[in-house]
Parts: sequence; structure tokens; C-alpha cells
Amino acid sequence: MRGLAMIGAAVLVGCAAAGLAGCANTSGLVGGWRAPAFADLQQMCGAPQPDYGADTQAVYSAVYDAYVANRHGKLPQDQFCGFQAGLAQHYSANASGAGTDARNAWVAYLNAQRAQALTWRASADPTLRGG
Repeated sequence: MRGLAMIGAAVLVGCAAAGLAGCANTSGLVGGWRAPAFADLQQMCGAPQPDYGADTQAVYSAVYDAYVANRHGKLPQDQFCGFQAGLAQHYSANASGAGTDARNAWVAYLNAQRAQALTWRASADPTLRGG
């Protein structure tokens, strides 16, 4: 489980370092087979969400992992909504200001949240459990 979190964080760091140019895959953002669209996930909590710009795919991935845990009863709704609110708050405070230190703080926070979301999802999704 920890290995998956580290891989996810490493991919996210690599994408962030590259300005996400090579990581602009939009799979899932508009929904698909058994996966809700990002806008639908954001609306689950009712609060307005920022436009994450180039970080949208990474944020969607984290939110989707948390959603899977929520859907399977491993993450309460209030915690899922708090997770989304924390992402929005940190993005607005750091990434949108776009200074180097602020951007680095956002990327570090997002990496930690992505790892947390993978942990939650692994508790609910047997395909992510190592063995």
C-alpha cells in the first residue's frame, strides 16, 4: 500500500516538475465507464470549487480515489467533503499566487493528499491491495 502511494506521489512530482505538460491526460475528467466526471465529484459537496488549471488531472485523480473509498463506506461523507475543501483552500492560497515557494507548497500538499487518497482507496478497493 505504501508503495502505491509513493509511486503516485512520484508521478505527481514528475508531472508538476514538468509543468504538467506531459501529463495533460484528461481521462476521467468528463466521466466514463463507472467513473463520474470531475464536475460531478465537485458538486457532491455543494461548495464552489476553483478551476485547478494545469493541475486539474492530478486533483481529479486524488478526489476520485477519495470518492471510491467514500462510495464503499470507508470514508465518511463529511471527511470526503473536507478533503475537497482542503484541496480548494490550499490551491487558492498557494498555487493561484504562483510564486515559486507558493507553488512548491501547493505541490507538496497535493502530493501528501494524493498519497492519503490512495491509502483510503486501497482500504476499499481490492485491486490496489498489495500481497
